[in-house]
Amino acid sequence: MWPWGHFAVAYLLYTAVTHRRFGRPPRAVPAIALAIGSQTPDLIDKPLAWNVGLLPGGRTLTHTLFAAALVVPAVLLVADRLEARTVGVGFLVGYCSHLLADVPPTVLSGEFAGAAYLLWPVLEQPPEEPVAGILDAFLHYYTMGPYQWLQFGLFALAVLAWYRDGAPGPGLVYTTLERRLGALS
Repeated sequence: MWPWGHFAVAYLLYTAVTHRRFGRPPRAVPAIALAIGSQTPDLIDKPLAWNVGLLPGGRTLTHTLFAAALVVPAVLLVADRLEARTVGVGFLVGYCSHLLADVPPTVLSGEFAGAAYLLWPVLEQPPEEPVAGILDAFLHYYTMGPYQWLQFGLFALAVLAWYRDGAPGPGLVYTTLERRLGALS
C-alpha cells in the first residue's frame, strides 16, 4: 500500500472510533501522531532495504508482529509517563493499521504467502523486486489497477472525514511554527 492509502486507513479507523467512543472528532496532537504512526514502518524498513541494503526487503523489521509486540508496550509506557496516552494510542493505531493494510487482498482467497512478512524472520520474506528508492518504485513499479483506485478512493474519503472533523493537526503545526519562528525574529 502507498503512503496515502496507509494514512487513509488509519484516519478512517481512528475518526470512527473517536466519534463512537467520545462523541467528538480526533484532537490535533493525536491526529498528528496517527499520521506519523501510519508511515513509520515504511520510513524505517524501506530505506534500510532499498538504500542501505541492511534488510532483505521493504516489509521486514518494523512490519512484523514481533516488532509490534515491542513497539506497543514501549509506546504506551512512554505515553503514560508523559501523561499523553491519547497521543500514544493515536500513533499505535496508525502503526498497527499500517501492518494490517499491507496484507495483500489475495489473503481473502486463502493465499497467505503475501502476509509472511508479519512473521519475518521466522518465515521467509516474500519475493520483492530490487528497488533503488521510493522514486524508482513509483516510476517503475506503480500501476493503476483496482487496488490502487481503492486506495485513492479511501484517501478521498479520509480527506472528507478529516475536513468534516475540522482538519485536526495542520493548524497546531502552523501555530507552533509561527510562534517558534516569531520568537527567532
